[in-house]
Amino acid sequence: MADRYLSLTGTAPGRFLTRRLGLPQPVRLRRWSAEQPVLQGELLHLTAGKSELDLAPVLARSGPGSGGDRPVAVVLDATGVRDVDALAEVHAALHPVVRSVAESGRIVVLGAPLDPADHHQAAVQQALEGFVRSLGKEIGRGRTVNLVRLLEAGAAESTLRFLLSPRSAYVSGQVIEVGGHGVSGRGGGGPAGPEDPEKPLAGRTALVTGAARGIGEAVAATLARDGALVVCLDVPAAGGDLTSVAERLGGVALPLDITAEDAGARIADALPGGRLDVLVHNAGITRDRRLVNMAAERWGSVLDVNLASVLRTTDALLSRGALRAGGRVVATASIAGIAGNAGQTNYAASKAGVVGLVRSLAPRALSEYGVTVNAVAPGFIETKMTAAVPLFIREAGRRMNSLAQGGLPVDVAETTAWLASPGAGAVNGQVVRVCGQSLLGA
Repeated sequence: MADRYLSLTGTAPGRFLTRRLGLPQPVRLRRWSAEQPVLQGELLHLTAGKSELDLAPVLARSGPGSGGDRPVAVVLDATGVRDVDALAEVHAALHPVVRSVAESGRIVVLGAPLDPADHHQAAVQQALEGFVRSLGKEIGRGRTVNLVRLLEAGAAESTLRFLLSPRSAYVSGQVIEVGGHGVSGRGGGGPAGPEDPEKPLAGRTALVTGAARGIGEAVAATLARDGALVVCLDVPAAGGDLTSVAERLGGVALPLDITAEDAGARIADALPGGRLDVLVHNAGITRDRRLVNMAAERWGSVLDVNLASVLRTTDALLSRGALRAGGRVVATASIAGIAGNAGQTNYAASKAGVVGLVRSLAPRALSEYGVTVNAVAPGFIETKMTAAVPLFIREAGRRMNSLAQGGLPVDVAETTAWLASPGAGAVNGQVVRVCGQSLLGA
């Protein structure tokens, strides 16, 4: 369903009216397209504190394209901020330029991991998180603000390329750790070789569950765009739609009930060549009721599809060696699993379980199998399901975030594709919210 309010604010009378009434003024976000694959404008590279990073080569490869009369991206290197006095340099660097950042521009603050041996450094580096989340909520005009904690410049290239591009349009207010439990490059295989930024998944096989429609279809299409051979999995009842999606993408249709006890083994047997590079757990269902009215069947079916099947199939594919070293597991969580949601105790429990899976499995999967494990956590995404939500609840979902609009399935897909890419080997154990910086949760 079209967002008529967003369309209204794109007109001169709409801007005048909403400004006079003090209403949200969202702007249509700039998303990736083949015609405009990068943001166009100046990149400002600023520093606060005494940094030891050489970011110039990385930013030259990861930044926006030239053109435009205003800065479209700002990268503030605050990795050297170690005391409260140095925090003043953060203010001094960004205060003069924030207003000049172009519409739908990007601000990325680079921080350092918290030093457990230096509580002053840990305090001010944690302060950057509050700073970034607050700036994201006030900057407006489709601009995003994110914090990246990293140890070395080279490990950040894939993450910066994503965050400084139109692909990250609905990702804001996030804190992403790079290089903590991950490794540079292909995951378990040392530094990444040259990759084609247009086809980073060329020669790789990806499996997407719940691929027949909605977010899963968008994920499958985006991975195929990036060069992957996509195995599209969904329940047999969705076979017609599933076959259409797979044929359109040049992929393989796999009708299968993901909750079957032997689903992992059957997936492994059906893989082209018997091996897999990217596993995307997207299949999910809702059976909403308040707990006092929730039958055991509603509870059990949601936990089985959304969590138990993820655990079983991941374990099976890892233990059988179906996931190659350098592989990626990307699971779909939800802000409901982070912040909770009335009427969704079953769904929120299942999605919080996905977060627990990622945090626990990520370091072990990397050390034992050379595979990274991450999750995306969508907020309000415009799908057929949300289009059926009552009007006032739907409008609240759209406006209760810093970008004052709902996201699109492609926003989740782009974030998934970044986490699935060969260059994202230094990103591991992360849960990245794709929610426009929802006002719910952290």
